[in-house]
Amino acid sequence: MEYQKFIPEGWMSTKDELNVNSIHIAFNNGNILQGKVSKCDSNCNLHVDLGNNIKGIIPRNEFAAINTDEFGFCNPNIYKNKVNNFVQFKIKEIYNDENVLLSRKKVQQEALEWVKNDLNVGDVVKGIIKNIRKFGVFVEIGGGIVGLLHIEDISVSRIKSPEERFSIGQKINVMIKSIDKQNNKIVLTYKELLGNWEENIKEYNEKTIVEGIVKETDKFKNGIFIELKPNLVGLAEYKEGLKYGQKVNVYIKKIINDRKKIKLLIV
Repeated sequence: MEYQKFIPEGWMSTKDELNVNSIHIAFNNGNILQGKVSKCDSNCNLHVDLGNNIKGIIPRNEFAAINTDEFGFCNPNIYKNKVNNFVQFKIKEIYNDENVLLSRKKVQQEALEWVKNDLNVGDVVKGIIKNIRKFGVFVEIGGGIVGLLHIEDISVSRIKSPEERFSIGQKINVMIKSIDKQNNKIVLTYKELLGNWEENIKEYNEKTIVEGIVKETDKFKNGIFIELKPNLVGLAEYKEGLKYGQKVNVYIKKIINDRKKIKLLIV
């Protein structure tokens, strides 16, 4: 997918301040804008500084179209966590040239339609890491829509924690693995973007020494899995004293292309 209608919040920083003219153009055209939240007041309304002394406010009831309670509100901590972060919005009303009513909910409603009507399995989209858990990573793919990237879909090489690969706020490309359009649940994958066996093995040759990273030993201690690249792992003869994550030099004994296997020797 070459075109992505909804870019994740914070993917592109807003460098140019808005002015009265651009505010009116965005309002008339229904454009999506982005700004940084400066304050969350006691009523969970978000205040956005639009530049040129123009103040925007996202009322609590205009914040979200998803993950809300029966009254349409989110957990108060969600509002507070937006302070100093970028949010996307549409201009809902212009009170005067210095005060503007904004709606993030309208952006999310359109994003939900994008997911239901335009997004397909296999599409590659931009994303930003929003949360990291032991079982996977939550990635926003646009308009506040978040998908789950399971740990087993991060790379062919097994990892103990997603933090080995990612950090919160990191911008990545992800592929849509599955979509439950009725419940708005999206599962993502990353490892398909790291190249297949044929692509990754090209730069490696037998009887050469390369650097790798120690992964887990097999259950019978017959060998140690060595990561050469995130999607390329070889098996070395077992050696005592090595720790998970340790960098080692390995000698490539044999590349078995038809079985997609690499035999290594730790040197």
